[in-house]
Amino acid sequence: MQHQQHHQGRSSLRDCSSTSSPQSRHNIIKGEIIIVQSDKKSGSGRSASIRIYSCTEVDPKTGKGKLSEQAYLKRGKTKTSCGERTTTYDVKFHVEPNFGTPGALVIRNPKNNRFFLKYAAVQIQNSQIIQFDCYSWVYSFKKTKNFDRIFFSNTKYLPSQTPQALMKLRKEELGSLRGNGSGERKEWDRIYDYDYYSDLGDPDKGPEHKRPVLGGSALLPYPRRGRTGRPSSNADPLTESRPCTTNLDIYVPPDERFSPKKKSEFISNSIQAALHFLILEGKGSNHLESFDEIHAMFSANESLVIEGSLKEKLKAMVPNELYKDTTHAIKKTLKFPLPQILAENEFAWKDDEEFGRQMLAGVNPARIQSLEVFPPQSKDGAVSSIKSSHIEHNLDGLTVAQAMNYWRILILDHHDYLMPFLSRINTNDVCIYATRTLLFLKSDSTLRPLAIELSLPGSPRGNEINRVLVPASQGEAAALWHYAKAHVAVNDSVYHQLVSHWLHTHAVVEPFIIATRRQLSLMHPIHWLLDPHFKDTMHANALARSKLINSGGIFEKILFSAEISMQLSAELYKEWRFDEQALPADLLKRGMALQDPDPDNPTGIQLLFQDYPYGADGLEIWTAVQAWVTDFCMLFYADDASVRSDEEVQAWWSEIRNVGHGDKRNETWWYQMTSRKDLIQALTTLIWIASALHASVNFGQYAYNGYPLNRTTLCRRFIPQEGTFEYAEFLGDPDKYYLNMLPERDKMILGIAIAEVLSKHTSDEVYLGQRLSPLSIKNEEIGLKFEKFNRELRNIEKRIEDKNADAKLKNRQGCAKMPYMLLYPDTSNVESKGGSTGKGIPNSISI
Repeated sequence: MQHQQHHQGRSSLRDCSSTSSPQSRHNIIKGEIIIVQSDKKSGSGRSASIRIYSCTEVDPKTGKGKLSEQAYLKRGKTKTSCGERTTTYDVKFHVEPNFGTPGALVIRNPKNNRFFLKYAAVQIQNSQIIQFDCYSWVYSFKKTKNFDRIFFSNTKYLPSQTPQALMKLRKEELGSLRGNGSGERKEWDRIYDYDYYSDLGDPDKGPEHKRPVLGGSALLPYPRRGRTGRPSSNADPLTESRPCTTNLDIYVPPDERFSPKKKSEFISNSIQAALHFLILEGKGSNHLESFDEIHAMFSANESLVIEGSLKEKLKAMVPNELYKDTTHAIKKTLKFPLPQILAENEFAWKDDEEFGRQMLAGVNPARIQSLEVFPPQSKDGAVSSIKSSHIEHNLDGLTVAQAMNYWRILILDHHDYLMPFLSRINTNDVCIYATRTLLFLKSDSTLRPLAIELSLPGSPRGNEINRVLVPASQGEAAALWHYAKAHVAVNDSVYHQLVSHWLHTHAVVEPFIIATRRQLSLMHPIHWLLDPHFKDTMHANALARSKLINSGGIFEKILFSAEISMQLSAELYKEWRFDEQALPADLLKRGMALQDPDPDNPTGIQLLFQDYPYGADGLEIWTAVQAWVTDFCMLFYADDASVRSDEEVQAWWSEIRNVGHGDKRNETWWYQMTSRKDLIQALTTLIWIASALHASVNFGQYAYNGYPLNRTTLCRRFIPQEGTFEYAEFLGDPDKYYLNMLPERDKMILGIAIAEVLSKHTSDEVYLGQRLSPLSIKNEEIGLKFEKFNRELRNIEKRIEDKNADAKLKNRQGCAKMPYMLLYPDTSNVESKGGSTGKGIPNSISI
């Protein structure tokens, strides 16, 4: 709204309208163009040529709208603010007297550079201002294969309602974005196409870097990614070659890239984390001797000078131009900041109740579920070793049957999906169990751990080996119970990174972005609705494939799943259902909510217990998003038939199902997209995933995962059994045994560093309830509905604050005194300073 009000108040447009030019018998339409130079590579747009198309009058020769004479950008007014140069151009368009209303703007950049078109508008008779959807890069006409850039006015049309003068332009623009599926993509290509995950390996480095292709097979199904078209590697024709240099310029279409400002901040944050890693890695041996060494990784801000060997190591990790551009902005502190889990109570992480609370309000709060059958069972029918005698004494006087009937026993299950992989995982100094954790829902809604089952594969044809540990507060049993909780946290941390975070947000959303760009015109209202929720996601995913999930990447270094991490992710994609990512459906599936017959309840469900911070806050956000999407769609779709007849929406949904998530094309759970209800549910689910779900699993990572004793990502020792050498070693020094169970120093520090980077907002973050571009799409009702949405988000913020202050809701803070803020919208954060705030719901998966 701010941008809209600002631009409509400009005197250069307000004081002029279409005027007649007697010399040429043409009318003049005055316009304003704003170009932003945000880095050294971008130009001012000077000498670019611009023409406008009519949306009401058709040129019979072309079948398109009548076209103005060419105008040029010259003599602009430039000002600099916050490192960005903004140039404003006043432009005069000469048009025929019967030109009609402008509906599109076409721009050509004759220079060998690029510029960022922030804003364009023209003023016609009656002082009416027509704005154009911009916020986009314009590359050299020569590089873009003689394609001019076209921008449509911010009036939105369903395909059947498109003015005849814009019909061909609408189709041509979509066609130019699809490409032909061949050739290597260049920086300036605005082309969206699909590919398998064939770029994770690097077999040219050696056979140990070969990785299977994900997607396109029943064995390893996966969502599609954006195509780059890089040639095959020399060693394996199925694997795409990788860039030779260390840079952040892996191909994504220009409008999907980080802004120069965000790119600089991201690099600075990464170098800051690399500094911490290099400093702490070099202190002492890789083997930890005491807990004090872990605590010493965190401290107050001790100043540091980057020089000598430290400077050389840092430069070796970072390309020279990036090093020069960003090191001046780095906070040169010696150690990691204190994670929030330690801030108020440094021993909270040891507490059993806190162990359970983090399953409801931590960074992986959507895995816990109600236990349906006791004892727990595997999908193949195998029965757990947990017996009534293990837990009945801890059920506050209830029998197991009574506790089950009252939905009082919950389970954190990391058993079935892990068991087939453990033989491959438990090599090279890695010791991992498949675990089941049972918890009792107490009368105050806190969770009491009941038992942990630790499972390993037996002989090739034998039964699995199970061991059950129960809570203890003293002696050897207490230490063994603590070890068991550590193993559970390790399972949960890796599942969180590979599935809850990467797969269920980043990976599954990318095909929706590609399909939206390819099948929904910029004129389409649904494109406008979804666009803010796709900001920076493809670039973030491309960087992840380059540095995080690739062979030899960070995940392979720090996760227990190592080189089979992405295969494990692919295995769990087999269970993925888009419809079950709708929050109410997810809560019902996990037994954390029950159907609510109340017709006035917009979610249709009621939580099993209200003190479930993720579920309670999430349902409020879900309801607000659903109301906004419903209001929006009702303005454009009169009935179900209008959804069925929308050829672009039907092509969009078909491409998502059959191509983007092509390995799931035959599933029967896909919405049929034959009604407004289908469309609203699909859009609400997609926006929920991209905004709130991602925020809930991402921005608390440093607060919880930043302290390795609370959550780490691999174990190097099994829990010792009586009568073994390991048990004698444990008895001799339980603390030392536990330290030897944890990752070595370098992996531990790397895990802390990546948690720090991923948890930070950047200063150009756009939060739910905000829009980067002007809001007006020539429909005042949309503005009113959006204000209603924003107002409800602010009300939710107040209710979250009230809940966090309610002492009866113990899971909101726990003994760690960490208020649950991961689903706090933070709509008032207009001028974000970024950083690890532990709150705020960005519109998109932007990091």
